[in-house]
Amino acid sequence: MPTDSAGPAPALPGRRGQALRNDAVILDAARAVFLNDPKAPVAAVAEQAGVGISALYRRYPSKEDLLRRLCHDGLRRFIAEAESAADDPAPWPAFSKFLRRVVDADVHSLTVHLAGTFTPTPEMAADARRSGELAGALVRRAQAAGQLRADVVADDLGLVLEGCASIRVPDPDRTRELRQRYLRLQLDGLSTDAVRPPLPGPPPHGDLNWRWQQTPETTSPR
Repeated sequence: MPTDSAGPAPALPGRRGQALRNDAVILDAARAVFLNDPKAPVAAVAEQAGVGISALYRRYPSKEDLLRRLCHDGLRRFIAEAESAADDPAPWPAFSKFLRRVVDADVHSLTVHLAGTFTPTPEMAADARRSGELAGALVRRAQAAGQLRADVVADDLGLVLEGCASIRVPDPDRTRELRQRYLRLQLDGLSTDAVRPPLPGPPPHGDLNWRWQQTPETTSPR
């Protein structure tokens, strides 16, 4: 279960360690490639990872296998964060920290981009039910403490998280800052507490204008 103080896992020696490092590189590359274009070929992942296509296929026999692994990893991260929040005795701080950490993990970008592109396994379906149960328990606990609006349901959290995931600018650090800022606005709307902390980060000032910047490809004559 991840915590703020946890350090990196100890490196494994030999071939097993190398295999795990290669797998991490492949998954990082796959995440970047498929978030940019869910229809991209597996060859684009191999190129991004700097590995041969045969090495990739030895670990993931098909694109669907790779997509499943990415999404299941995100689901497991959600569950781990929810379980960690359930162990925290303070209902509202645990609830809000849970959402902040899931936003930082960018779990829901995968959900938005990759849903419907593969067939989930029974294990994934079981984990999805577990994630819903955990989120529902966090909601009910914060409501029982009088700190969360009574009309909020667990499914509201999914839409809040998807909304944060939709915020994306070229600078990853600024993306994170803007997501946390708008999550705080959402938390203020969810909270019954009149004393709220200030919004994180400076307000947006032309951050989204990059979408309209012309590139040489868009301005070159046909």
